[in-house]
Amino acid sequence: MVSKLDLAGGRMSLVARWLIGAIALCGFAAVAAAEAPDAEAIAREDRIAELERTVAVLADELERTRRDLAVPEDKPLSAKFGLAPAASKIYDLSRGLSIGGYGEGYYRALVGDKGSAKNRADLLRMVLYTGYKFTDRILFNAEIEFEHATTGSTKSSGGGSVSLEFAYLDFLLRDWANLRAGLVLVPMGFINEIHEPVSFFGVNRPEIERQIIPSTWRENGVGLHGTLFEQVDYQAFVINGFNAEGFDSGGLRDGRQKGNRALAEHLAFVARLDWTPINQVLVGASVYHGKSGQNQDVGVSGAFPSYTVEIPDTPTTIWEVHAQYQDYGLHLRSLFTMAEIGDSGALSRALGPVGIGGGTGELGAGEAIGGQMLGVYGEVAYDVMPLLFPGTEKTLEPFFRYSYYDTQRDVPNGFAKDKSKQIEIYTVGLSFQPIPRVVIKADYRNRIAKRGGLPDEFNLGVGFVF
Repeated sequence: MVSKLDLAGGRMSLVARWLIGAIALCGFAAVAAAEAPDAEAIAREDRIAELERTVAVLADELERTRRDLAVPEDKPLSAKFGLAPAASKIYDLSRGLSIGGYGEGYYRALVGDKGSAKNRADLLRMVLYTGYKFTDRILFNAEIEFEHATTGSTKSSGGGSVSLEFAYLDFLLRDWANLRAGLVLVPMGFINEIHEPVSFFGVNRPEIERQIIPSTWRENGVGLHGTLFEQVDYQAFVINGFNAEGFDSGGLRDGRQKGNRALAEHLAFVARLDWTPINQVLVGASVYHGKSGQNQDVGVSGAFPSYTVEIPDTPTTIWEVHAQYQDYGLHLRSLFTMAEIGDSGALSRALGPVGIGGGTGELGAGEAIGGQMLGVYGEVAYDVMPLLFPGTEKTLEPFFRYSYYDTQRDVPNGFAKDKSKQIEIYTVGLSFQPIPRVVIKADYRNRIAKRGGLPDEFNLGVGFVF
């Protein structure tokens, strides 16, 4: 038998072992507690880690905002989808807002003028481009133009204006088919779409691309644009037609409706093709056709008894061909255009002198709207700066342009040609760009009319784009 003493000894041994184990466990806990950081240190490290994460998120957000607000300024501007380089900035964004613009001003001195015309200095225009990219495939783009520095009237020259030059939605579907809708630039010639001052020579835009192809010509419409076979760009739009009430003996410019409550009784179609066989060469053509009468009867103000005049349908066709070469500092450009104005006789009589059964008085006695208009120009320029300072980004380009246009090449029966509308212009000048986005220009324009005198012009101009 086990004695009571043995049992007591066993119990004592178990208690001793338990006490020794407890003491050892407390010792291990004390050592671990001594080695672990306290709660305050842990909280401090957590706060630092959270601040680091917040700073990283803010940095990423600032970078995204910088990208979305504007194209980085160290990136060269390039033309896209039939638009000028600064107007194309929105296409380089992944998402968000884009801002760009351009401006130009000039001083003009008339040479040999004996009339009442005066020398002028004008801040011709200041333009803002604004765009917003909703998704990778849907964007909005607009050009807002301020002309002549004020919208108020002045004694010497009247006031300026604020206008939308374009405002459209683009739906980028495929390289070969994209949809554009809104107030669009009519895709004809060189200048109507790409008219930033760094994009053309001379202080003035070529007259052919002002009077016969009336820059800046924009109308409400919808159409397609894209690239075919990597070398052919095309555009095709249905737009509201001209308003023939604005035509005159000097051209079609005042027939533009500019998106302002435009009459759309008569629509028009315009299409353009540009072929770039190599990077240095561009060859293209465009055509516009549509009626311009807009089914309107125009009231004659001041007539007694009062009456209205019916504007004829006036089918209008304009076509042009153009070509350009640029390489090794050499620039060559040429354009030829013709306009055919149907019903020009009836339109001339409708807009002629006021009288019983006569016109609205918007044309002078004997004036006619030409049934056919013609214009052509060619220019050559060469960058001499690399010859003077090799490796520089500056450019200095002497240029020469010859222009000829006649807005009364053919007149309707019963009217005589006005030979003062048959004009040649010889322009010689310099274009200096200290940086690619700023230009300083000077030119001399010798203007010769077949009949009547036109003063020569000396022009100085500055322009910029961003």
